[in-house]
Amino acid sequence: MTNDAQTPTTDVGGGRQRKIIHVDMDAFYASVEQRDDPSLRGRPVAVGGGEARGVVAAASYEARTFGVHSAMASVTAKRRCPDLIFVRPRFSVYKEISEQIRAIFAEYTPLIEPLSLDEAYLDVTANLKGMEFATEIAEEIRAKIKAETGLTASAGVSYNKFLAKMASDQRKPDGLFVITPRNGPAFVEALPVKKFHGVGPATAEKMKRHGIETGLDLKSKPLAFLSQHFGKAGPYFYGIARAIDERQVRPDRVRKSVGAEDTFAEDIHGLEEAVERIAPLIAKIWGIAEQKAFRGRTITVKIKYADFRQVTRSRSSELAFAGPDEIAEICRRILEQEFPVEKGVRLLGVTLSHLTAIEPGEPQQFRLLL
Repeated sequence: MTNDAQTPTTDVGGGRQRKIIHVDMDAFYASVEQRDDPSLRGRPVAVGGGEARGVVAAASYEARTFGVHSAMASVTAKRRCPDLIFVRPRFSVYKEISEQIRAIFAEYTPLIEPLSLDEAYLDVTANLKGMEFATEIAEEIRAKIKAETGLTASAGVSYNKFLAKMASDQRKPDGLFVITPRNGPAFVEALPVKKFHGVGPATAEKMKRHGIETGLDLKSKPLAFLSQHFGKAGPYFYGIARAIDERQVRPDRVRKSVGAEDTFAEDIHGLEEAVERIAPLIAKIWGIAEQKAFRGRTITVKIKYADFRQVTRSRSSELAFAGPDEIAEICRRILEQEFPVEKGVRLLGVTLSHLTAIEPGEPQQFRLLL
């Protein structure tokens, strides 16, 4: 490694090449709870519901040593770690701290692409402080976050987004890792594809069936092969196998969807109960739509049954949905087609997508369902 990260693949003008930082807060939700409640420090903590149907939203590093991780059923987490302490999430607090961290980023660059409350990409090629080395910027940012919030962050520095993301995972927690142009290709070749950002479990398994288990295996496949078997993702996989990623850091990153879901303490079996339970989820997503001033053209209902089988059903319109009552009616129509059910329903979710921004006072129009 060197002190800096410059790219041989992407010239941003004037001979300069990109310098990207990926900052990822360490076990963010759980760390906030441990910070605010000293009795939780050094103990296995899960943020989420501890009841029978609860789900882990985040796990402290102490809990992770037992194999507890986010999206795990609470009963499974408790079985793996009998001393696990469940804490109810405080999203308003997490959001406030996230905004505080984002203000630190803004001292260095306007090119900030948030991925969630706890991670973001920063393009510091032409940073506001005129600092030469991206590594030094990353170190300063990590130190400021620790000083101002009492929380630790890990960072990855590289010459593109893919490698910066992969680098931030290398020395967690509270670490910094740099992938330079010199060592980037070799790093990718040695990495298991199941650890690639953008390669989920299903895709990793599919790759394995085609003899692809490492970056080097992926690099050996021609573009035509990857496009044939992985569709639109083929060119992306072809590029990252060669440590190439031309995606820009987008501060105006457009939100693609907004959703909410609920796992029930007891299975539900009736249509009316399902309609009742989905109502607060609709209210939640519409509240976000109002706050962010956007509307959507597609509604998706997610149903997970007691045996964990899952289905999704979507309805789209030519024009954006005008209000929560209209969305509720669409959701009811979808649910009517699924009920009665053979198995009880343990989870319902609703997502609004195909989003567009609206202007204040913009008139709503009637639509025809597709």
